[in-house]
Amino acid sequence: MKKLIILSILFCLLGSNTCSKLSPPTKCKWESAPRIKGLNFTAPSNPFPRDPMPLVKTVNADWIAVIPYGYTRQGKAKMSFNIQWQWWGERVEGIKQTIESAHAAGIKVMLKPQVYIPGSWVGDLEYKTDEKWEKWENDYEEYILTMAKIADSQDVEMFCIGTEFSKSTAQRPQFWRQLIQKTRDIYTGKLTYSANWDNYENITFWHEMDYIGINAYFPLDQSKTPKINDLRKAWQPIVHKMEALACQKNKPIIFTEYGYLSVDGCAYNTWELESKMRRLPLNEQSQANAIEALLVEFKQYDWWQGGFLWKWFPNGVGGEGYRSHDYTPQGKKGEEILKKYYGGM
Repeated sequence: MKKLIILSILFCLLGSNTCSKLSPPTKCKWESAPRIKGLNFTAPSNPFPRDPMPLVKTVNADWIAVIPYGYTRQGKAKMSFNIQWQWWGERVEGIKQTIESAHAAGIKVMLKPQVYIPGSWVGDLEYKTDEKWEKWENDYEEYILTMAKIADSQDVEMFCIGTEFSKSTAQRPQFWRQLIQKTRDIYTGKLTYSANWDNYENITFWHEMDYIGINAYFPLDQSKTPKINDLRKAWQPIVHKMEALACQKNKPIIFTEYGYLSVDGCAYNTWELESKMRRLPLNEQSQANAIEALLVEFKQYDWWQGGFLWKWFPNGVGGEGYRSHDYTPQGKKGEEILKKYYGGM
């Protein structure tokens, strides 16, 4: 019996699905809190031609995430932000104006600075020497603390200290801990971190956050047009793990990003579809079903306190210049689904 118990513990520590059968999570009690009904706002290339917030409110959203990108080149221990060539919405002027517009409309804001690496993914960011790590970290710290000052001065309701740094958070945990403390010294609102769907269980500093933030692009169903009930079944083992983590850390979970392309097979490995999305068959129903399944499934759990749909083009115009196959539900079947469920959460 002793051996069996030890083996069971080892399987759980290794992330085996056996855990869900051996040790169902304890139900936790959560204080009642309004759900976040959010949209990830695409930064516009130029100042708003008109106030974009009335369209946000038409889908019953009450939060937006403002995303001022920073940039790193693959292999370069350097980070840049607030550069003149960046889109207006990514620069300090645009960030402040977007926040002001949201607050004027009664919409809350998460400021979510995020790093883009052309031709790569920030989760793979890695340096071979401490010297290079430290050089990049100094730049990143300046970026985050600059944004934290903006967030605090404009009474931003939530601040995200990083997005999808899978290798950095594993290899350099001390950097993240001291960055959290420095951010807390500046910013007095709620803090979160945005973990990739396959890495959220590995983050070591959830106890220092106000929310566990997850980018919820889980592969669920490979069907061209997945059915809502099938998608809900696919969510079940994931729900089980999330509930266990929320109870263990005593922190509510939010989806800092969730969303689906409007193409065939959008509920499975969506990141593999992005580069070829315009060549794939348009499928608004697939996107609508995936959004509906997520919202129907998760709204029943108190530990899940909402999320931010990826993504929303202010005034219906994206800097990329297209939206038919993209993640936005605007003007598609998914928009009515979002409106319906955001209105009832």
